[in-house]
Amino acid sequence: MDDNPLDRLVAEVRAGARYRTISADLVRRVGEGELAKRRSFKDAVKATRSKLHQVGGAYLETIPPYKRWEAELASLGSSPEKEALKELCRKWMVLHISTRDRLTALDRFYTEPIGRIAPIQSVLDLACGLNPLAIPWMPLAEGATYTACDIYADMVEFIQFFFNSAGVKGRVQVCDLVRTIPPDSVQLALLLNTIPCLEQQEPEIGRTLMESIHAEHILVSFPVHSLGGHAKGMLQNYGERFGRIIAGKPWKVERFEIGGELVFLVDKG
Repeated sequence: MDDNPLDRLVAEVRAGARYRTISADLVRRVGEGELAKRRSFKDAVKATRSKLHQVGGAYLETIPPYKRWEAELASLGSSPEKEALKELCRKWMVLHISTRDRLTALDRFYTEPIGRIAPIQSVLDLACGLNPLAIPWMPLAEGATYTACDIYADMVEFIQFFFNSAGVKGRVQVCDLVRTIPPDSVQLALLLNTIPCLEQQEPEIGRTLMESIHAEHILVSFPVHSLGGHAKGMLQNYGERFGRIIAGKPWKVERFEIGGELVFLVDKG
């Protein structure tokens, strides 16, 4: 048995089905902080699981059946017809709260804010969740590149399978954005419903991300309702919060309210 408390904590947390495929680096970073604050190892494990749930688990009500999805996708053949692909993607996106809430306004979400900069040649999707499944609705150029990252290894593996099967020139990786921001230079970066989750770990991460992302344009969104469906003044609060994040920057910003999200298109020039 390894006597290192942090190694023990990481192993114990990741032994649970809900945390088995989550980034080990993320578990280690959160666990290290909780071990320093908690009175007992048991309390640190419990607090780490709670923080990881807030960061990602709360948005996945159940573990998606990725192997079944892969079989369904494979059944469409090597060059899936777009409408059939859309039908599958709609069904799958229901399982992640962020993309589920976006489904009712999916056509508007990817035309109103970024239509004027289309066709998009390259995309960086940060903390992507199941959002790459919305590619059939995005105004991408033929041969566009799509890079994505998330904290769940099984989700990352499925998204890569989706890219390969749908003919998307893309790659996806596991990452902890608080520690590592992908260095890719792109036309458009997506930061959708991500800043509030990350700010629970690092209060100033929103400004750090906006400054560090190498993109001509960044599409940023915030939820206007809680996971329980309550507004709680979130529209005003997140609008003001984003104003503070970009304060003093020479960027052009356009604001939209689409479906259940407050959306900003930032032109970094």
